[in-house]
Amino acid sequence: MGRQGGDASGATEPGDGAGRQVLRMLPALLILLGLGFDVLTPPGFTGSPFFSAAPLIAAPVFSFLATALTGIAASSAVVALHFHNAADWRVDALTELVTVVTVSGLALLINRVVRRSGERLASARGIAEAAQRAVLPTPAERIGGLHVSARYEAAQADAFIGGDLYAVQDTPYGVRLAVGDVRGKGLGAVEAVAVVLGAFREAADTEPTLEALAERLERALAREGVRRDSLDAVEGFTTCVLGEVPAGAGVLRLLNRGHPEPLLLYADGGLAVLEPAEPALPLGLGELAAGPPDPVGEWPFPEGSTLLLYTDGVTEARDAAGVFYDPAARLRGRVFPGPGAVLGALSSDVRRHTGGGTTDDMALLAVGRPREGQPARRRTVPVVRREEERRPLGDGA
Repeated sequence: MGRQGGDASGATEPGDGAGRQVLRMLPALLILLGLGFDVLTPPGFTGSPFFSAAPLIAAPVFSFLATALTGIAASSAVVALHFHNAADWRVDALTELVTVVTVSGLALLINRVVRRSGERLASARGIAEAAQRAVLPTPAERIGGLHVSARYEAAQADAFIGGDLYAVQDTPYGVRLAVGDVRGKGLGAVEAVAVVLGAFREAADTEPTLEALAERLERALAREGVRRDSLDAVEGFTTCVLGEVPAGAGVLRLLNRGHPEPLLLYADGGLAVLEPAEPALPLGLGELAAGPPDPVGEWPFPEGSTLLLYTDGVTEARDAAGVFYDPAARLRGRVFPGPGAVLGALSSDVRRHTGGGTTDDMALLAVGRPREGQPARRRTVPVVRREEERRPLGDGA
């Protein structure tokens, strides 16, 4: 899942790549710079500030032992310079040495605090990963004869789950799926996600139609709203797409409750936007709707095509000029070997469009209908952070 910070010794390493290497080299460079400055300048000048800075830079980067060695090296440099310059150990010289030794001691204290904070953060990450697996478990790579790939991308670094959801389940009525976005943030949204997913997993096996399945989710959200006494009890809602792929029928049924339209990517690079015949209110607002239940749309689902569903973290992603990301325009004409490749390309392209930062989480689900004899494809379901290396559009997941 997420990348764990820290080196083998347990110290936290801020930054990554070239920036981290510079930080690791900086304490030694500061000591060398201090030595050169003291030797090359008149006696009235001192390199003490460089020697004091070296252990402070080492504290959040290195282990406790390495930080201590840096402090010893800086203090030894001060002593060596005074012997080299044949200077008397007057008050100013002793003050310089005491300053470096004191700062080195403070650096060791900072190192201990950083290490303990890193351990607590690692523990919190482990708990978050466990919650991720419990609330949004990894779907099987093949369900009911369909290839499946899912991905949850948190907008906030080191976050795991929020108000977006996905689910895929093999039922007596075919493979049923859901992708949704709960209003709100924080623990309240996570609780609502758990309610929706729990109701979906139970009702998907028993309700004969998608309309009836949506009604079950409505009732579950209504019960959750009554239980809460916060503003969410009045204003809570969930946008959602419910889908159904009957076994061997080659058709796809969708019920869209106020959610971004799914896309159907064909094997030849063609693309269809699966718009509902009529707009519908999100789950949780069904009592405000007038008239019959929302109609279920049906489309052909040919072999080799992939159904792509996503939350509004994709469609609301904007570039520096404020232009929203258009997944249909960006994916049209592209050919991908499978659902995992679709999600990898979409994720990388959204990050590139926004310059690496998004303001909302993204839940992505791709379901492919394989051609005759096509083998199951392996794929992973990572939670992707901002620091994930971004790949060009069209690369595999």
